[in-house]
Amino acid sequence: MKIAVLPGDGIGTEIVAEAVKVLNALDLKFEMETAPVGGAAYEAAGHPLPESTLKLAREADAILFGAVGDWKYDKLDRPLRPEQAILGLRKALGLFANFRPAICYEQLTHASSLKPELVAGLDILIIRELTGDIYFGQPRGRRMAADGHFPGAEEAFDTMRYSRPEIERIARVAFEAARKRNKRVTSVDKANVLETFQLWKDVVTEVHKDYSDVQLDHMYVDNAAMQLVKAPKAFDVIVTGNMFGDILSDEASMLTGSIGMLPSASLNDKKQGLYEPSHGSAPDIAGKGVANPLATILSAAMMLRFSLGQAEAADRIEAAVKKVLAQGLRTPDIYSEGTTKVGTVQMGDAVVNALR
Repeated sequence: MKIAVLPGDGIGTEIVAEAVKVLNALDLKFEMETAPVGGAAYEAAGHPLPESTLKLAREADAILFGAVGDWKYDKLDRPLRPEQAILGLRKALGLFANFRPAICYEQLTHASSLKPELVAGLDILIIRELTGDIYFGQPRGRRMAADGHFPGAEEAFDTMRYSRPEIERIARVAFEAARKRNKRVTSVDKANVLETFQLWKDVVTEVHKDYSDVQLDHMYVDNAAMQLVKAPKAFDVIVTGNMFGDILSDEASMLTGSIGMLPSASLNDKKQGLYEPSHGSAPDIAGKGVANPLATILSAAMMLRFSLGQAEAADRIEAAVKKVLAQGLRTPDIYSEGTTKVGTVQMGDAVVNALR
């Protein structure tokens, strides 16, 4: 089992180190190779996704990814910015299906931004289409406006687009996932305004005919955002496009107590996957030893389950995380009075000890 380890920037190096520590504590044999990505790769090779890093990613069974980005790179031309590394990996490897579970652990209900009764027992799965939509649509760029409200003024433009096959395959992923859960799918769109999402709604409805055992609901994205904070446990599986999924999954992270608790998996049709925490590189706390590594550790568990065929090992890691939380150990982002504040390394060590 070959794992490409891409720590990236900011706290990425710290949290990935703890996930690797946990993987090494398992009775499994991994071949792990580390390579630079993001700002670290730009400093080393002049590009956020060097050919050597991309080659390693292509050859690996799975990728353990940290985070990319730093304010000091904001003035670079867009193709050279650290964030282009993750977009490049998604495109090059065809990682079209993004799984973002939002689970509120019993011990963290008080850390949520919502009342405990609204989030206790929360377990929803957001499935985000990852290689289409406005993030990848062409044409895009800047120009002088030929029409509109201000002809002759500088304007920027991006293109939102989805094809039928793109929608069909992500819909099937969502319905298949729902069959293993509570058999409910909410498709989130903006069909009342956008032609792109009228097609989305039509195609998801057609695909649903093959999954009559699964309940399907449609919801506009603005309403979905409201319902996530009003009655989040009403959802089971949410499937949506790239941009809407980006926004809704970050909103859902706060229901769990901290974005530092949210893992994610991005898969292609060969089950090769990139596994990363849902949070960013957090350069403001990098090097301070206070970052929460649990999202990355839980991402490693998803990697074992989805790409490496080691479901039992994944269960062990998830059980160890629950045990550590039950012991009252907390990084600063989930700390509350009466619990024990620990740093990044201490939290990783605690998970390893719980495994053993």
